[in-house]
Amino acid sequence: MFAEVTLALLKGFLSTVQLFALTLVFALPLGLVISFGSMSRFAVIRYPVKFIIWIIRGTPLMLQLMIIYYGPGIIGYNVWGQGNGGRDIAALVAFVINYACYFSEIYRGGFSRSSSGLSRRCQMKSSRSSRIPHSRGLSPCSS
Repeated sequence: MFAEVTLALLKGFLSTVQLFALTLVFALPLGLVISFGSMSRFAVIRYPVKFIIWIIRGTPLMLQLMIIYYGPGIIGYNVWGQGNGGRDIAALVAFVINYACYFSEIYRGGFSRSSSGLSRRCQMKSSRSSRIPHSRGLSPCSS
């Protein structure tokens, strides 16, 4: 009995690790695309993307899982099929969308912080460049 329980737990653990790995593989690049959309200079793209990110980040993941799995069936269109395969795909889609929205905010924060921080560092460096010696090769501000 102990062996059966251990094997069942191991099988569940492996499927969880597989789901997590696939989520990262798909969510990281999708988050980058979404972050570019949220930073777009075109309001037609920027505002809907920011609204979707706001909705996804503001709702619990369990609710998102339920909407993604049961939603198409309620409208009369069964997207996920029958059995465990359909549930696994629906869970993967829900996790990818959720993680991609969170990753997009991380990317967006990094992009906005690094560009303003770099220009601020260059301004500070130029104001005190006569006083402090520095290496030209290592500085991102050197010309």
